Amino acid sequence: MIKMFSRHARALALTAGFVGMLGLAACSKQEDKSAAAAPQAAPARVYVVGVESAYAPFSSENEQKEVVGFDIDIMKALAKKIGIEVKFVPTPFEGFFNFLAQGDRDLLISAITITDERKKSVAFSEPYFVATQTIALPAADTKVSKMTDLKPLTVGTQSATSGDELVQQVLGKNSARIKRFDSTPLALKELESGGVDAVVADEPVVKNYIANNPNSKLRTVTDPDFPKEDYGIAVRKDDPELLARINKGLAEMKADGSFAAISAQYFGK
Repeated sequence: MIKMFSRHARALALTAGFVGMLGLAACSKQEDKSAAAAPQAAPARVYVVGVESAYAPFSSENEQKEVVGFDIDIMKALAKKIGIEVKFVPTPFEGFFNFLAQGDRDLLISAITITDERKKSVAFSEPYFVATQTIALPAADTKVSKMTDLKPLTVGTQSATSGDELVQQVLGKNSARIKRFDSTPLALKELESGGVDAVVADEPVVKNYIANNPNSKLRTVTDPDFPKEDYGIAVRKDDPELLARINKGLAEMKADGSFAAISAQYFGK
């Protein structure tokens, strides 16, 4: 009687254990399903910022192939201020606005002059920098003092820039004496070697080049008739919310002194 009871008890215990295991397995599967069904946090959007990689002091690549410069520091501080993540992607200036229109870039920053023509296709932030063009010449050249003096000369410029537009106004849109380059430093190198007689480009970029290339033996002349140019950050017209955030962030940076602090690092007080 005792042995029979023991066998029966053992059988009941084994059955209970098996049922328990099934219950645990079922709970585990339910937990797995619940975990799988739980909504996952969407990754933060990263805004792709198109920048030029040869436009110091605004944006250029260092030896580590990182983009650095005034515009980069401003954009980083602005992104932190408005709570977005950004990724900088070197982009040829000649195709800047096409990359933006196609959605390959979300923002553009690289000393972009705000013009009525460009406003037709993109939206600009409030101006964040004021500049002008300048004429770069060999130091020995004393004949050029204004833009019209360039009429008989061969002039270099960067393609699709406001400097390019100014040269066209003097030499003619299809003049063979306009030599266009992918970047302002390339145009200035050509000037050093005697391939062109002058270069017209953004003054801060030209002066930065001369300061960092003391053997270039170049000088600058600024025509008093050159217009002042406002630089802006470009976004697509169908993204007014982003534009509003950028403008708000820029205003806050100017008010709290952080914009001036970055500017002083590159251009002095």
